[in-house]
Amino acid sequence: MTDRGTEDVVAGQEPRRRWSIVGPGIVVAATGVGAGDLVATLVAGAEYGYTLLWAVVLGVVVKIALAEATGRWHLATGSTIFAGWRSLGSWTTVYFVVYVAIWGFVYGATAMTSSALPLAAMFGGSIPAWGIPCGLVGLVLVWFGSYPLFEKIMTVLVGVMFVVVVGLAILVLPDVPAMLAGLLPTLPQGSGIYTLGLVGGVGGTVTMAAYGYWVNAKGWRDSSWIRVMRLDNRVAYITTGIFVAAMLVVGAELLYTANIALVESDRGLLDLDAILAQRFGPVIATLFLVGFFATSFSSLLGVWQGVSLMVTDFVRTRREAVARTPEQLAAAGQLSDDAERSVPFRAYLLWLTFPPMLLLFLGRPFALVVAYGALGAFFMPFLAITLLWLLNSSRTPREWRNGWLSTTLLVGAAALFLVLCVTELIDTFG
Repeated sequence: MTDRGTEDVVAGQEPRRRWSIVGPGIVVAATGVGAGDLVATLVAGAEYGYTLLWAVVLGVVVKIALAEATGRWHLATGSTIFAGWRSLGSWTTVYFVVYVAIWGFVYGATAMTSSALPLAAMFGGSIPAWGIPCGLVGLVLVWFGSYPLFEKIMTVLVGVMFVVVVGLAILVLPDVPAMLAGLLPTLPQGSGIYTLGLVGGVGGTVTMAAYGYWVNAKGWRDSSWIRVMRLDNRVAYITTGIFVAAMLVVGAELLYTANIALVESDRGLLDLDAILAQRFGPVIATLFLVGFFATSFSSLLGVWQGVSLMVTDFVRTRREAVARTPEQLAAAGQLSDDAERSVPFRAYLLWLTFPPMLLLFLGRPFALVVAYGALGAFFMPFLAITLLWLLNSSRTPREWRNGWLSTTLLVGAAALFLVLCVTELIDTFG
């Protein structure tokens, strides 16, 4: 597509093409919203009704800022976020390699379990009996598929989860005046942790850093695509925000008014399934389970594809770091088009799939869970702080460095995630 074609798309002169280019943002936003986020949102609605709806809106703004900064780095510099991190020093990659090794092992089991739960509820059978096929299907789709196919599958899954959850929110007849009141920032007593979770949990995981790789895979390779990327990013996170807000509505209307508590794990969604079956009948309950599966499996696919790309870039920049200065590393270029066929990509894909299957039978060992929680708590503040560093330095062309708004939002995101990091560490080791 020419630069003129890009401008026409953004200006709205070719509306069909305008919507056809939206994709990487939906992928990253959907990957970041898993079953655990749905439960956390439902529990927040069950505890405080609509009072914390403003936190969902704030979470959308924070994630738009983070994803925009990630995409802008890739497009403005013609490089990758990993090359940028490596230019800041070897400490960045030491953290990452330990993180993805432990995180991938535990997350693989979590994603397969979460995808298996609704299937077992619908068709019977054990969690391993459904979780292992889910992992294998994810492996096959990512191993043999291309980015365009991956994006199409993710878009379908997003459509299913969005229609099911938003439709459910409409079905429970939301209290519109209470919703509007919930947009005014207030903090009920004891709601601090829930508020931070809502702000931090709207589509935010390690895969936020994968956004730039998916932007490149889409064919967007230079700064002429930054306006398109920003449109894609905003559409995606506004869509995700509506989805999360709809879950809050369901929690407020079905659980808060009836004073019903959910189990605070993925299995809590099965409790909601039972409540829906009792109130609306088995058809609605089954549709909810379909949406539950779409949410869980989209996260699995996104991690299988996106984090494997990041590991591939880790290996590439590690090899190139020996003979390069920080400035050369920061401009090391983007991944090649055949990165998804590379040995590091496929090796990490296998690591995500097969070793975690053992945990489906054995449970998650305590030491791994502790390490998983501790390392994961550091990632989002690490991302926000390093983006501030990279995008306010000479590594970024002057015209694409942070303005006052981007700097303010990234500082706010860094502060928010540092607080969440401390909270997570206290919960893990306390």
